[in-house]
Amino acid sequence: MKLNELKLLAELMKNCNRSDRELARAIGVSQPTVSRMKAKLEKEGVVSEYTIIPDFRKIGYHLFALTFFSMKKSIVPSEMPNAIKMGVEKASKAAPNVIVIERGIGLRFDSFMMSFHKDYTSYTKLMQGVRTSQYLDLERVESFIVNLDDEVHYRSLTFATLAKHLLEMSEKEE
Repeated sequence: MKLNELKLLAELMKNCNRSDRELARAIGVSQPTVSRMKAKLEKEGVVSEYTIIPDFRKIGYHLFALTFFSMKKSIVPSEMPNAIKMGVEKASKAAPNVIVIERGIGLRFDSFMMSFHKDYTSYTKLMQGVRTSQYLDLERVESFIVNLDDEVHYRSLTFATLAKHLLEMSEKEE
């Protein structure tokens, strides 16, 4: 990725609500150049959506959970499409507060989930649903729960931090 494209991406991550003119000023190029670069990044799939990150407490969420899973056995590949369809449909109806579910490896787990909760009861209901899923033969489940009402947060969920890191890394490469 070219340096100016990376700078634009970082600026969009900090605040995607700015005009092309403001973005152009921030990275030192013309407004038409920003418009062309944005279109290119969108077309290539580098930018897939523009969004905001709200203050979750102000919209009623008081807990954030990272939940890790290990399976006794993997889902059979032929069952995977149905398991995903059923799991996604069930999860989105039963737990619209689940933000991410992904497979991976590490810490002796093979999947993780991120979720926001209004209270602990909401979290326990979600976990009960997870434990009774017909497609998940779970061996182990562990969660790390963050109380969003705590006064001290070391680094809040924000893409501005990642944007700063991207720029620092690109400057080191040059």
